[in-house]
Amino acid sequence: MRKLNKYLVKDYLTVFAVAMLLITFAFSIGAIYKAIDIMAKGLPVGIVGRFFIYNIPYSLAFTIPISALFSTLLVFGRLSSDSEISAMKSSGLSMWQIVSPVVLISLGLVCVCLYNNCVVYPSTTYANQKLIKGLGVEDPIKLLEEGRFIREFPGYMIYVGKKNHNRVRDLVVYEVDPETSKVTGSIRADSGIMTADKEKAILKIDLFDVRIEIPDPDNPEDTAKTRYVNARNYPIRLDFNKLTGQKEIAKKRKNMTISELAYRIRNADSENSWMAAKDRRIEHSRYLVEANQRICLSMAPFMFVLIAIPLGIKSHRKESSIGMVMSLGIMFVYYLFLILSDTFDSHPSLYPWLIPWIPIVGGQIVGIILLRRAN
Repeated sequence: MRKLNKYLVKDYLTVFAVAMLLITFAFSIGAIYKAIDIMAKGLPVGIVGRFFIYNIPYSLAFTIPISALFSTLLVFGRLSSDSEISAMKSSGLSMWQIVSPVVLISLGLVCVCLYNNCVVYPSTTYANQKLIKGLGVEDPIKLLEEGRFIREFPGYMIYVGKKNHNRVRDLVVYEVDPETSKVTGSIRADSGIMTADKEKAILKIDLFDVRIEIPDPDNPEDTAKTRYVNARNYPIRLDFNKLTGQKEIAKKRKNMTISELAYRIRNADSENSWMAAKDRRIEHSRYLVEANQRICLSMAPFMFVLIAIPLGIKSHRKESSIGMVMSLGIMFVYYLFLILSDTFDSHPSLYPWLIPWIPIVGGQIVGIILLRRAN
C-alpha cells in the first residue's frame, strides 16, 4: 500500500508541476508584456523583476485549482485506460483507499490557496500598484518618451523631441486646467534639464531659451490677444506626491487581506456613515462577495479533485485532449458562478455572496456520489 501511494503521489505531483508551470506562464503573458513595456522605458531590471514577481501570487490563485483539475483528469484517465485502477480494485483496495493520497494533496493545496488568496496576493497586488505609481520617482526622466505627449504629470502635457539621460531638447509644455482639461498656456524651450530632489519630494525641470504663450483669460481663443514672453530660463517644480499620487494609494477590495475585509464587513455602517442606507447595504454586500469569493476559490482544488477523479476514470482515454476538454467545461461552469456573484454584488436582496458556494457544494456532492458509484 505504501509503494502504491508513493507511485500515485509521484505521478500526480509530476503532472501537476508541469501543468502549473504551463498554465501559470499562460496567465502571466499579460504581465510579461507589461514588464517588457516598463523595460522599454529604460527602467532598472530590478523594478521590472519586482513587477513580474508581484503578479505571480495573483496568477497562482487561479492556476493552482486549474492545475489540480487538469492533472487529476489526466492521471486517473491514464490509470483507467491502462487497467491499473481495475488491478488495484482486484487486489482488494476500495476506491477511497486508491484516491486518498490525491485527496490529501488537494487538501494541502486548499491550505496553500487560503494563505495565498487571503494574505499574499492582496498584499502583492497592492505593492504592485504602489510600484507602478512610483516609477516616476525612481527616475522621472524615464517617464518621458521621444515623439509623444506625456500626460502623467497632473496639470501638464509635455512633448519631448529628443532626450539624452536627464537632458531634453525641443520641449513643449502645455499647462492644463485640471477641472476643465483646457489648455491655459504653453511653454516652448530649446532644451531642459530634469533633476529629482527626493528629500524634498520635488521634481525640478529647468528650461532654457523659452518662449511662453499666455492666452487672454477672458477670450483664450483670440490669438490676437495672446501675450508672448521670452526668457533665457524658466523653472518648473512638481510635487512627487501630486506627480505619482503617492500620498496614500487607496486600497480597493481586491487589495485587502481577509482580515481587512472582515473588519470592513463588521464595521460597514460606521465606516460608511456618510452614505445613504441603501448605498451602505450595497457596499456591505460587495465586501461579503469579495471575501466569499476568496474562500471559495481556495476550496476549488478539493472540489475539482473530487469531481475529476470519477470523470477521469470514466473517460478511459490516454490522450490529454479529453482531459483538456472536460477541464474547460468544469472551469467554465465554476467561473460562471464567480462572474454571476460579481454581476449581482449590488443587489443584496439576492444574497450574491452565497452564489460562489453553489458550485463548491454542488461539485463536492456530485464528486462523492460518482466516487461511490465507481467504488
